Amino acid sequence: MQTDVHQHLWPAPFLAALRARRTPPRLDGWTLELPGERPYAIDPADHDVELRVALAAADGDELVCVAPSAGLGLDRLPAAEVEELAAAWLEGALELPAPFRAWAFPAGPAALHEALGRGALGLELGADLLSAPGGLDALAPMLDVLEETQRPLLVHPGPAGIADQPGHRPAWWAPVVPYVAQLHAAWWAWASEGRARFPRLPVCFVALAGLGPLHGERRRARGGEPLAFDPLTFVETSSYGTQAVDAVIRALGIDVVCHGSDRPYAEPTLPRLGSDAALHGLRVTNPGRLFAHVPQEVTA
Repeated sequence: MQTDVHQHLWPAPFLAALRARRTPPRLDGWTLELPGERPYAIDPADHDVELRVALAAADGDELVCVAPSAGLGLDRLPAAEVEELAAAWLEGALELPAPFRAWAFPAGPAALHEALGRGALGLELGADLLSAPGGLDALAPMLDVLEETQRPLLVHPGPAGIADQPGHRPAWWAPVVPYVAQLHAAWWAWASEGRARFPRLPVCFVALAGLGPLHGERRRARGGEPLAFDPLTFVETSSYGTQAVDAVIRALGIDVVCHGSDRPYAEPTLPRLGSDAALHGLRVTNPGRLFAHVPQEVTA
């Protein structure tokens, strides 16, 4: 099954919940307002379900995994607001037609367990939460649920800082600098502590984990142990091309690299790896391993 493990598509109930809010994060029509950021105009076509189904078909995708985006910072809101938005997301996302399946976002272990039972693939989580001091302790109740069910964790950048927003920096700055830095830190936090603590939990880092895997040589030079091959820690390829994908494959092996695009914020691209078998691994075989314990049929 050809798969894109990382896209964003906001269904109608989620859009309505964002528009009902009076403080950021919120939508005013199609203008996104986030705390401390300049308003951002959303293209309605980006969240037009019929158009996105057509784009997925044109890409040859049979499974497209969608999330609200941890960059919105929804999980930083008071608990009642998180629960309301998470419920609206799940209500709409589980109603999306094929090929879409939904990642849940954090609303506590009980809500996550229910979401998985209703058909969510796994959990999208902010990279900065994973790498924060005490982050694994804080997240353990939800990570325990994922490990118990062997459902995957998707590690995605959280909000960028105010100083990293347009007006202070170029428009490309946040995706290229703080997002990458968050993923880099989360990768090494997981490698140093997370995997030992959650040995059976599948995890996938977006955007090649901020190229964190390429720094294994530096870790060894500074006294760290070589990383053992970890068949349950995956990365996906969004926003990167052949050069970066090839380098990460050399560091980790091809079996843990999956295809992801981050649509609508980036267009899907396929690296030139020299063989159809390699692309089949990224698009079919490796995502199949990531989602090995996800039921194919969605519970009604």
